[in-house]
Amino acid sequence: MTTTSTRKGWRGHRAVLLAAACAFVGLCPGGILASGELRSLDDRGPDVCENTNRQLLKACRFEARDGAQTGFAICLNLSDRQASESCMRAAREALGEAFAECLTIRHARDEVCEKLGDGPYDPVIDPGNFVSGIDNPYAPFRPGAFWEYEKQTAEGLERIRVEVLDERREILGVETTTLQDRVWLNGVLIEDTRDWVAQDVDGDVWYFGEIVQNFEDGLLANLDGSFEAGKDGAKAGFWVKAAPHVGDFFRQEWAVSNAEDMVEVLSLDAPDNVPFANGQPVLKTRNYTPLAPGDELKFYVPGVGFVLEVNPATGERLELVDYGPR
Repeated sequence: MTTTSTRKGWRGHRAVLLAAACAFVGLCPGGILASGELRSLDDRGPDVCENTNRQLLKACRFEARDGAQTGFAICLNLSDRQASESCMRAAREALGEAFAECLTIRHARDEVCEKLGDGPYDPVIDPGNFVSGIDNPYAPFRPGAFWEYEKQTAEGLERIRVEVLDERREILGVETTTLQDRVWLNGVLIEDTRDWVAQDVDGDVWYFGEIVQNFEDGLLANLDGSFEAGKDGAKAGFWVKAAPHVGDFFRQEWAVSNAEDMVEVLSLDAPDNVPFANGQPVLKTRNYTPLAPGDELKFYVPGVGFVLEVNPATGERLELVDYGPR
């Protein structure tokens, strides 16, 4: 049975821990709102892109603080003093790591602004500028077409099958084409995604969103990565352009803190030692997201589409092994 004096001593100890945690994360009274908050459009300044990144950094830090505060609450309810202290240390370390990650993402977003410019990202989507089919040479998404890929990973063999379905979905007034993208690891389905794309009158293919079903142990785990243009501030981007130029840099998607893939065109005549090139000029792009470290190099063959993805850091290769109809 715990004595009254011990209880009081432990309450005092927890109060000290909580005060330290409070000071560490800036959640003490009066510390929640940072100075210089954006209160109106007049405050956004001329550099909308940079100001957007500043606001997102604040949001990222607040999210990290929220998670830490929940963690601290859990720690305070551990009756073992040593376990509680260890829990608090772990929570503080996790918060520090989360803050560092927020800053890394901020720097990556700033690099995007340097290439895209200062203005807001707000592409104009006019349904009258879109056509019913997709015949872009780098994305020949005709109904019934399919592509199968394989990649050897540390976890085993990954297999992907992409199919153009006979399904349409209207997004922002545009009739989009539906792609089904399924991923298996060692024969077990781990992802089933529907992508929505459409082609404009210039031949550029736009990416309007996706619904992502991620599976673990055969059960639906989450829908992480899903977005739809026009909902919750999400906006469309280019899947691939009809006439790319070296140096082109564009957003493929934009849903804050969820889908921020970027594409940079590196070459229009990359080496043809890629699957199904057969001497044709190969489009090479650099694909990445500010939300996670690392780049991917993607290769496209005219008339075939996406044929190869290489991770420069690990050397892993996702290669096209079959497609049709031919």
